[in-house]
Amino acid sequence: MVLKIVTGIIAVLLLLGFAVPYVLKMKDIALSIVVVAGLCLMLWDLWGSLREDGDSDKGG
Repeated sequence: MVLKIVTGIIAVLLLLGFAVPYVLKMKDIALSIVVVAGLCLMLWDLWGSLREDGDSDKGG
């Protein structure tokens, strides 16, 4: 579970590190909305992954 949280945080930071410079340079509202929507979907998926029963990494 700790691994899922750490990788989720790293993924969010990578998305922000990649997208924010473009958003700030272009100053485009539509692009900002798309980036925020993508960030929300990533966090929603992480939340759902953390609420699952069991650990899907074990296989079997």
